Amino acid sequence: MTDTPRRPGKPPKPAEWRRWLGIVLRTAHLAGVVWMGAAYVGTAAPAVGAGGMAAGHTGALLVLVSGVALLLSEWFDGRIRLGELAGAVVLAKLAAVAWMALGGAGAQPLFWAVLVLSAISSHAPRELRHWPVLPRRAPER
Repeated sequence: MTDTPRRPGKPPKPAEWRRWLGIVLRTAHLAGVVWMGAAYVGTAAPAVGAGGMAAGHTGALLVLVSGVALLLSEWFDGRIRLGELAGAVVLAKLAAVAWMALGGAGAQPLFWAVLVLSAISSHAPRELRHWPVLPRRAPER
């Protein structure tokens, strides 16, 4: 399938295969979040603070890789801008997950912080998500 025509004020809808790629990436992303949650707050969670847990790091790696792929896909499709609050939040979440994937200290509270931030940022009003955190450049003349 081909891309659909541009809608006024919105980026064009991606081709059907790109939509399915996004679905697969989001599914992998959610699986990684569950994997991390089981490792960082499940019954084996005390082992995390005592030197790290391979399962948590593996889940974090899956979240990191799928998160970067989702960010690139949405950026390419024009659905996210790094200079807006939503883009800045995604970059901060990816940095936090990278820290967890590397076995950084504080994985449990950081996991919860990223989870709460994700829920708030994805359901925030559009005006807030698209609020510019970097000054917008003047159009070229």
